[in-house]
Amino acid sequence: MIYVSEKAKDRVVQLMEEKQFSPNDYFLRVSVESGGCSGLSYKMDFDREKKPMDQEFEDKGVKVVTDLKSFLYLVNTTLEFSDGLNGKGFYFNNPNASRSCACGESFSV
Repeated sequence: MIYVSEKAKDRVVQLMEEKQFSPNDYFLRVSVESGGCSGLSYKMDFDREKKPMDQEFEDKGVKVVTDLKSFLYLVNTTLEFSDGLNGKGFYFNNPNASRSCACGESFSV
């Protein structure tokens, strides 16, 4: 499962409304790619096309889709959002990461 915090849900809904994306047609795609200072980096975008091996989850009304390979790195991860003075925007609270970089955009297992 991939989880979505309440603040992240609110921001995803707001972004979808701004882009005039219907939650019935679009979903949040998250994935992991090679790169970043720690070896792997997160990618997140809105999408409307599912692929054959995609894994689909829904938390707090937000549909999250990821490819099977990325899911192996993202099991039990929570998508978070920070809007405080030192806010990072979206970030992943990933219990599978053995180390992450200071910016929080890349990690290793």
